[in-house]
Order: sequence, then structure tokens, then C-alpha cells
Amino acid sequence: MSKIRVLPEQLANRIAAGEVVERPASVVKELIENSLDAGASRIEIEIEGGGTRLIRVIDNGEGMDEDDVLLCLERHGTSKIVQDSDLEAISSLGFRGEAIPSIASVSKMTITSRQQAADLGTTAVLHYGKLHKIHETGCRRGTIIEIRNLFGNTPARRKFLRTRRTELSHIDEVVKNYALAAPEVGFSLRVDARESIHLDTSHDLARRLATILHYSGSFIPIDHREPGSKLPRVTGLLVPPDMPLRGSTRIKILVNGRSIKDRMLGHGVAEGLRGFLMKGHNPAGLLHLHLDAADVDVNVHPTKQEVRFRRSRDIHQLIVAAIQRGIQGYQQSLQNSLTGCSPRPQAPSSSPRPDAPAPAAAPCRQPAALPPKSSLDRHAPPATVTSEPPPETTAPAYIQPESREKERPSGPASPQSICSETQTGGHGLSIIGQYDRLYIFCQSSEGLVVIDQHAAHERLLFEKLKKQFLSGNITRQTLLFPETVELSVADSRKVEQYGDEIDKMGFSIREFGGNSYVISAVPALGSHITATELFLDILEQFGASLSEQRKGSLLEDILASMACKAAVKAGDRLSTREMEALLDRMLQADLFSHCPHGRPVLKQFSAGEIKKWFHRS
Repeated sequence: MSKIRVLPEQLANRIAAGEVVERPASVVKELIENSLDAGASRIEIEIEGGGTRLIRVIDNGEGMDEDDVLLCLERHGTSKIVQDSDLEAISSLGFRGEAIPSIASVSKMTITSRQQAADLGTTAVLHYGKLHKIHETGCRRGTIIEIRNLFGNTPARRKFLRTRRTELSHIDEVVKNYALAAPEVGFSLRVDARESIHLDTSHDLARRLATILHYSGSFIPIDHREPGSKLPRVTGLLVPPDMPLRGSTRIKILVNGRSIKDRMLGHGVAEGLRGFLMKGHNPAGLLHLHLDAADVDVNVHPTKQEVRFRRSRDIHQLIVAAIQRGIQGYQQSLQNSLTGCSPRPQAPSSSPRPDAPAPAAAPCRQPAALPPKSSLDRHAPPATVTSEPPPETTAPAYIQPESREKERPSGPASPQSICSETQTGGHGLSIIGQYDRLYIFCQSSEGLVVIDQHAAHERLLFEKLKKQFLSGNITRQTLLFPETVELSVADSRKVEQYGDEIDKMGFSIREFGGNSYVISAVPALGSHITATELFLDILEQFGASLSEQRKGSLLEDILASMACKAAVKAGDRLSTREMEALLDRMLQADLFSHCPHGRPVLKQFSAGEIKKWFHRS
């Protein structure tokens, strides 16, 4: 007698339910996807008992007749695909035909549906997968699906559910994700007769996202595509990296209107925000990847939350480029708000993108021309000084470190004082002074601007170092007296393994027998730090074995460390001229709003905010 037998349909559905119906939120997700596929413009979700007592989803979609109601209860009954070729380009959210029978097998389900042109609808009642009754009924147009006593016949599965609060948070997340995927559809969620979400169609996507995130600020718009093609395309809205959000909000990722979880796309977002997001902080906002249906495989898992991409490497690079381009646009808008100028025209590229915006108007005020050297460029060799001092009306001159020391008052300065000098430079900000030898206070046309001098200078130096590193031309400073350093065996191996990268960073190292090495040149930016200290600090950051991707990010981290050591420090008193020079360079830079470690460079306070501090109207 054969040991192999075909499982009964009801048992097969219960097995399938183990994959499709993980928790109440899984049910809500599947039913919302069916409503969207049915063309609904309004979806209402009602929850009781954390989703185990009742889940009711009401839509105004196209509805079903009696035959379709019966067929949707059959395993693999679907209207989304017909033949094998349809699997190669799936454009609908649902397609497997497993959700309804799987959910019905572990609950008491009632389906009521009426087509838009029909006079009457159909009601089908099922008890744990068995059809109890079906009949005609008077009902609203669209479909209503009720799920009661979820997992009532599988108590073991019910035991694995989390607390009511946790399960409701998962349901809340599902509803919000699909509300963002379909902003043209109205959504409402009622939990135990109390409305927790109400999103109508009168607001645009930005307003809907702001409501969902409980965020009142502006977003960074994302819109980028591959040159010469409509798809793939990345659109979205990002919360500026330094804007605080309540809770542990993470970025929401959609692919062709489908909410997914994908580590590769998440990594692309993080790479695009490298140097603008502090460690431990998460990117927030919405990212929507639009692809040709044939370039993405959604038939990977029954929950349809995992996908596979035909060109995953290209998609990753597209995400990174889209985020970086959005950040660059954010820098320009921030500069314009600080200086009160119109956007700067973008330099034309050799192969302009078809989606690139037209060049904007020229700035209303050109930054003043700057002398070539400054104490803010500590790597620079001493400049030739003329005997005739520059007039006070000209642009502020760069000052060498020695000159800056001479300008400092002989007595100790109070760290709480604010300099009384006020001067307006080519940057369009009026300097009020320096506070606590760390923050530069300025007045703009919009209000008060506070700048972290160390973070601002660190970003400028990092971008300069990075550009020099990529071109293989970091400025070196030859040591008058070379230094000898004794390394451990492990560090000696690092020198051998990463010798090319160390050389590109501006170090000149040669063996001196055994594990001894001679340092004859260092990066010019680090000339005020001992050569041995700088070299050992850089060497310590190299690991024993690195992938090419990890090596690239590590090299950026090392350059950021070098920039941090070379930048002006907290406690350095800057003269007005030095502050002017720093602001001029900062507001001409392509990237300036955050230091390479993600800390914000500046904060703005509007005149209205300041008035509120003192209860002025």
C-alpha cells in the first residue's frame, strides 16, 4: 500500500495559512491588496480584539458576482494571471490565489460583494474553510470581508501572537504603507470603535506622509531615473537628516506600489545618506522604486513582501544616486534660504540627464572673491605677504595661524561672551559673533543662524580631501625630519596590504628593516599633528580583511577622521575675518549642511520662533 497520499483541500489550506497568515496584520495586508486591485477609491478597516476577534475590510471596488465569490474561495483561484507568461511581468498586488482560502481555513469568514451595475449582491459564510451558506442580499456596491475568531481552530498559533498593542502596531504599519502607495485612495482605520487613521484624498502625498509621520517640516524631494529611459525611476520624500521624529520611524520602501522589505534597497538609502546621518539614527520618509514589471520578481514568497531584481547592482546604484542628488538639491535650497538668493545654475554635464531640471536663475549676490590662503587651510604653505595691508572694505583676507595668534587678546576670554563685531560678507549673513568659542551667531533675512565652526570646517576639509583622494592627488607635506615608527606584526601586514590606499592618502612610507618604517611625508592637512600619531590612528582603522564595498566606506571614514583632526576645534577663537572666510566657503560648497559624521552644521530660528520665546505677537 502506498505511503504517499494527497492531502485534503482543507488541510492543504491550513498548511498554506501558516505562510500567508502570520498574524492579523497579514490578513489586513492581503485584503487591502485585493481592494486596491479591484480599483477601490475608498477602503475602511475595522479591528476588534487586536485583530483576533474581528477584522472587517470594506471597499467600493468593482465587486464580484456569485460565481466569482465561490471561485475566490478555491485555492489558486485568481483573476490576476491566466498563463505562464503572465508570471514574467506581474503588475497586480495579488496573483497567487492563496490568501482568501488560507485565511478562511483559520477563521470564520463572511464575504459580501456586489458589482457596480448589479441590483443585488452575494453573501457567503464560511466556518474554518467549510462553506456554511451562500445567498443573495441587498448590500452596498463593492466588497465587505469579515474575519472573526482568527486562529480559533489553531490555538497553538494564537499563543505565538504578541501583545494586543504589538499586533495593532503591525496593522497600523500595513495600513499606513498602502496609504502611501496609493495616495489617490482614501483610508480609514477604526480600532475598537475608535478611529485611529483617517486619510482622505484632498491632500497630496507630502501632506499624507507628514500626517503619518507626525512631522510638520519640509521634505527633501527625490526624483531620479536612468539617463535616456523612463524606467527605472526613483521618487520619494525624505525627512532632512537632522530633523527629529517621534519614535523609531524608518524609511518606507515601495516597489511598483507594493510595500516590501529589502536589505539591499535599505543599504542603498544608507549609502546615499552617508555623512549626513548620525550613527544610530535611521533615515525617514518614503522611497518609491518604479520598475518595468519584467525587471522584478515578486513571486518569491507567499507573503509577497520579498522581491528579486533582475539588475540588483544597478538598482542599488540608482538608489544611491537618487538620494545623493536629492541631498545636493537640499544643500542648494538651504543655501538659498540662508543668503536670500535664487538657486545657483547647475554646471552642465557631458551627458545631461533627460530628467534634469532646466538651469535656474543666477544668484542675487555673488560671493566675494576670496584670497587664496587662510588659517582655515592649514595644509597650505605660507603665502607671500605684501607690505601694503588690504583695505577694510575689501573681501576678508585669509589669515595664517601665526597671524591669528597675534590677533588674540592677551587676557583670557570669557567662554560665555559673544563678540561685539558685526560685519556682512559676500555670503549674505551678518555675523553677530562667536559664542563659547565654538558657535558662530549670524543674522539672516529670515532670522537667527547658529553655526558649529568645527562641524562646518570639518565638512569642507573632508570634501576637499575626498576630491583629492579620488584624483590621486592629496597634497603632501614633506617632513624636514622624517620619523621612524616601530609597528606590530599585524600592523606591518596592514601596511603591505593597504599600501596603495595609504599612499593615496598622502603618506610617504618606506621600510627601515624588520617592522620599522620611516614616515617622510604626511597629508598637508594634518601637518600640525605629529606624523606618528596621525599614521597610527589611520592604520588602526584598517581591518584585517575588507570587501571592496566595505573598503570604500572605510576609506571615507578615514578621510573623515583626518578632516576632523585638521579642522578648527571647539575653544579656538576666530577673528571676524576668519568667520567671514569660513561662511563664504561654506555657502559656496556643494555639500555643507552636516559634518562627515552626520552632525548638523547649523540651525536656523525664524523671527516668528524667537518672538514666541518672549511671548511677543
